[in-house]
Amino acid sequence: MNRLIGLIIVVIFFLIIDFYFFQAVKTLTRGLTENTRRIINFIYWSIPVISLAMTLAAFTLFPEYLSAKTRNLMAAGVFLIYLSKILGSVFLLIGDIVNLIRYWGQKAIEKPDSPQPASLTRSEFLATGALAVGGLNLGTMVFGIISGAHDYRVRKVPLYIKNLPKKFDGMTIAQLSDIHSGSFYNKTAVNGGVDMLLAEKPDVVFFTGDLVNNEAKELEDYFNTFKRVKAPLGVYSTLGNHDYGDYMSWESEAAKRKNLETLIQGHKLMGWDILMDENRSLKVDGESIGIIGIQNWGMGGFIKKGDLKKALQNTEDQPVKLLLSHDPSHWRAQVAGHQPDINVAFAGHTHGMQYGVEIGDFKWSPVQYRYKEWAGLYKEADQQLYVNRGFGFIGYPGRVGILPEISIFTLKSA
Repeated sequence: MNRLIGLIIVVIFFLIIDFYFFQAVKTLTRGLTENTRRIINFIYWSIPVISLAMTLAAFTLFPEYLSAKTRNLMAAGVFLIYLSKILGSVFLLIGDIVNLIRYWGQKAIEKPDSPQPASLTRSEFLATGALAVGGLNLGTMVFGIISGAHDYRVRKVPLYIKNLPKKFDGMTIAQLSDIHSGSFYNKTAVNGGVDMLLAEKPDVVFFTGDLVNNEAKELEDYFNTFKRVKAPLGVYSTLGNHDYGDYMSWESEAAKRKNLETLIQGHKLMGWDILMDENRSLKVDGESIGIIGIQNWGMGGFIKKGDLKKALQNTEDQPVKLLLSHDPSHWRAQVAGHQPDINVAFAGHTHGMQYGVEIGDFKWSPVQYRYKEWAGLYKEADQQLYVNRGFGFIGYPGRVGILPEISIFTLKSA
C-alpha cells in the first residue's frame, strides 16, 4: 500500500510537470490553426497518460506478468522523458520568475499618469529555449543508451605503496565493480568488455560488489560470461548494497536469505573467492600481502553489514593491506586516519551517476554533491582509495560522459 501511494504521488508530480511544460507548447503553437493545435495537444497528452498508466500498472497490478528487466526499461523510459521535461521546465521557470520581477518592478515605479506596464506574457524565446533544453537532454541520453552503455574504457593507474615487498613490485591488479547483470541487454558487448580485461593479463582481479540488481537469478544469463574472468593469483570479490535484495519485496525473510546464499554460491561457482568480512594472504615466492574484503558498509542510509575489525583479524604481520569495500563512504568513515595500516582501498558504488563530464583532469558529475570520493584515485597521507566508475548500469540503461570502466593497477614501491 505504501509503495502504491508513493507511485501515485510520483505520477501526480509528473503530471504537474507535464502541465507546466505544456505552457511552452501552447506558446509556440498559438499561431497555428485550431485543428492543428488540437492534434498537437492530443499527441502531447497521450504520451504521458499512456506511458504513466502502463508503468503504474506494470509495477502494481501485473508485476508477475513482466520480467524485472522489462519493468526497469519501462521505468527508465519514463525517467528519460521526465528528466528532459523537468530541465526544460526549470529553464521556463527561471524565465517566468525574471518576467514576474520585471513586471512588478515596472508596477512599483510607474507614475499615476504613465501607461500601464505590458501584461505578463511568456515569450516565444522562453518557450523555444525550454523545448530546446528538454530536447537536447533527451537526445543526449538516448545517445548514451546507444553508444555509452557498453563503451568500456581501460584505465591504467600506477599505485605507489610504501613497504611493498619486492616480489609484488610490478604486479598488476584488474578491478571490476557494479556489474548489475540484471540490467544488461547486449551479451556480445558484455563479452567484449570481459575480453578487454583478459587482454590486459592481470595477475589478480578484484570485484567490488553489486553483481546483480536484486535477485541471484539475474546472473544466470551472464554466468558463463563472468566465469571467464580468471587470473593467475585469483579473483577476489565482495558484496555491494544491491546484492542483498533490499530493493524489492520478498514473500518471506527466508526467501530473501536464500537469494543471498544462492548469489554467494554463484561467486564461488565462477571461481571467485568471495570475502565476507575475511582476509587472504596473497603469496609470491615467499613474500605476501594481505587482501581484506568486507560486506557492504555505506553512509546515507545504505546497509552497514561490513565488519572491518573482524576482517582484519590476524593480518598484523602483513606489510601491505589492500581492502575491497563496495561503498567509498566507508573509506572516510572507518579507514582513512582510522586504520593507517590499510594502504589502498578499492570501491565502486557511485557509477559516476552514469552522467557527467570528463575532459583531461577535469571531471564533474551530480554525484559529487553526495560523495566526496566518487571516481578515480584519492590520497590522504599514505593511504589511497580508488573508486571504479562501474562496469554495468542500473536505472538509466546508458551512460553519458562517465563511461564503464575496467581498472588496471600496477603496484610500485614508493
